[in-house]
Amino acid sequence: MCGIVAYVGHREAAPLIIKGLKRLEYRGYDSAGIALLNGHGLKVYKKKGKVSDLENELKGKELLAQVGIGHTRWATHGEPNDINAHPHYSTSRKLAIIHNGIIENYASIKQSLINKGYTFDSATDTEVLIKFIEDIQTNMYCNLEEAVRIALHEIVGAYAIVIIDEENPAQLIAARKGSPLVIGVGENEFFFASDATPIIEYTKEVVYLDDYEIAIVKDNELIIKNLANEDIAPYVETVELELEAIEKGGYDHFMLKEIFEQPRSIADSMRGRINLENASLLLGGLRDYLDKIAKTDRIVIVACGTSWHAGLVGEYLLEELARVNVEVEYASEFRYRNPIIKEGDIVIAISQSGETADTMAALELAKSKGAIILGVCNVVGSSIARITHAGVYTHAGPEIGVASTKAFTAQVTVLSLIAIATAHKKGTISQDLYRELLFGLDAIPAKVEKILKSAEKIKDISKLFTFASNFIFLGRGLNFPVALEGALKLKEISYIHAEGYPAAEMKHGPIALIDEDMPVVFIATKDNSYEKIVSNIQEVKARKGRVIAIITEGDTLIPKMVDFVIEVPRTNDLLLPLITSIPLQLISYYIAVLRGRNVDQPRNLAKSVTVE
Repeated sequence: MCGIVAYVGHREAAPLIIKGLKRLEYRGYDSAGIALLNGHGLKVYKKKGKVSDLENELKGKELLAQVGIGHTRWATHGEPNDINAHPHYSTSRKLAIIHNGIIENYASIKQSLINKGYTFDSATDTEVLIKFIEDIQTNMYCNLEEAVRIALHEIVGAYAIVIIDEENPAQLIAARKGSPLVIGVGENEFFFASDATPIIEYTKEVVYLDDYEIAIVKDNELIIKNLANEDIAPYVETVELELEAIEKGGYDHFMLKEIFEQPRSIADSMRGRINLENASLLLGGLRDYLDKIAKTDRIVIVACGTSWHAGLVGEYLLEELARVNVEVEYASEFRYRNPIIKEGDIVIAISQSGETADTMAALELAKSKGAIILGVCNVVGSSIARITHAGVYTHAGPEIGVASTKAFTAQVTVLSLIAIATAHKKGTISQDLYRELLFGLDAIPAKVEKILKSAEKIKDISKLFTFASNFIFLGRGLNFPVALEGALKLKEISYIHAEGYPAAEMKHGPIALIDEDMPVVFIATKDNSYEKIVSNIQEVKARKGRVIAIITEGDTLIPKMVDFVIEVPRTNDLLLPLITSIPLQLISYYIAVLRGRNVDQPRNLAKSVTVE
C-alpha cells in the first residue's frame, strides 16, 4: 500500500523518482506527488490519479534538482484528491514529508496544534506529523534529526517516512515502524524506496531499515540510529533481483506474464530442495526446527487473502501426511482475540510480500506467548523474514500484478515440501509415498506448462461469460481452497460477484441461486471424491445451471454432462491444487480483460496491505 521513492546524489532526481513511482504502481494508489529541492527552494507538485497525470502536471515546470522525494498515495485519512496527496509541507514550507502508514493518535496531536494556532490544508494524518515535527524543532530549539526522534516517541501507529529540508539540501531523514523502507547505497548517492524495484537499476547494495530506526543521509554518509539515539552500523546486503524480472517482457499485463511464469516459479521453489537421485528432501531454512515441527501437537497457520487459501491447502496436507492438528486463521482476526497459544506451538505465517501488517502483528502476538514462529514468504529481507525464528522462501520472483497468481502456487509448493518433510521425519508416511510425492512434485512444472498451452481454448470459454453478474466455484477436499481462490481472483480483477464453496455445501443454501444465468465452475478431477462431484454436477444441471468443469485428462463421463470442460493432467491427489488453480487464473484474467478492467491495478486494492 502506497509507494515511497527518494533520492539524494549527483543525478537528476525528478526523472529517477518518476520512474521509481511507476515501478511501484503495482502496490495500489490513487494520487501521486513529488517534492524537489534546488536553488529556487523546496517545491511540491502533486495530483490525484496516476503517475502519468502527475507527469502532465510537471510539464513546463523547473525540475532541475539532485535531491527529491516522491510518493504514490492510497487514501486512508481524507479522500483521494490533489490536496490530500503527498508530499505535505510543514507550516514554514521549509520541510516536506512522504509517509506510508497510519498515525493512530493524529487527532489528539492535531487538536493540540490547533490550540497553538496551527491550520491544516488537508485531512491527512501525514500533514499533522510534519507540522508536529516542525513545532518540536521550533519550540525545543533542536535540529531536525532530534525533532524527528522526539516526535516518533509520541507517535502511535505505523509509518515509513522520508523528510526533505530546504535548509539542508544534501540531507534526507527517514524512519520506519511497521511499513517497509529500503535504502539503496550507491557511489556518493542514496536511494530510498518501499521495496527494491525502483533501486536495482542503479545499485544492488541495500540496507533494510528496521522498526524504530532512523536513517540520516548527509555529507554523502548514511547514519542509522534507533529512537534511543544510539548509533547502529548499517548492514549492507546485495539484492538478487534483475531488472528484466520487473518488466512485462512482451506480455500485455504483468498478471498474464506471472501466470505463464509458473512452471519456472514452481520449479524455483523446489530447486536445491529435492534430490531425485537419492529421493531426498532438504529444507535448509528449517534445518534447525524440523525436529520441533515434527514433535509439536499443534500448528497454527496465519495469513490473509490468497495466502490464507494457500494455508488451507497446507492444513489438508499437514493433517493428511504428518497427522498433526492444524488450524488456519485469518491474521486480521487472530490478533484481535485472545488466542490459545502455548509454548511449543508452531505458528506459520504466509505472506507474499513479507510485510502484511495483520500477519506481522499475529506473529508478534504468538511470539510473546512462547510459540515458535516460522515464515513462508517471497521477499528476501522482508519484515516477516527478519522477525521469524526460521522459514522458507518461495523464490517465485517479483510479483507485480496485484492479484496474486504465481505466489499462490509457490506457497502451495513450499507448504507441500514442509508437509512431506515433516511426515517423513515423523515416519507417518511410507517410503513409497514419500518417493511418489517427490517425483510428483518434480513433474508439476511440465504439467502446468501443458495447461498453459490450452490458454486460447480457455479464452474462448471465458468470452461467453464476460457479462455474467455472479459466479459460483465448487470443489471438494484439497480443491475446496482452490475454489475459494478462483472466486477471489474473479472478484478482484473483473468485479464480478463470485463465491467459493465446498461442493457438498451447495445443498445448504447456494443451490437456491442456481438458474440458467448462473455460471458454476466445478473442480471435478478424478480424485477420491469424484463420484460425489458427479452427483453435485447433476444437481446443478437439473436446475439449468451453466457448468464449466475442470477435469482430468481422459475423463469421458463429465464432458457428457456439462457445458464446457478444461482438462488438466493426471497427478497425485495431494498435489492437485498446483494444477487445478491454473485454469481458474486464466478464466479470471480473460474475463477481466474482456470487460476492460485494469487487471494489474484493480480498483481499491493494494498489493501489500501494510496498514490495518
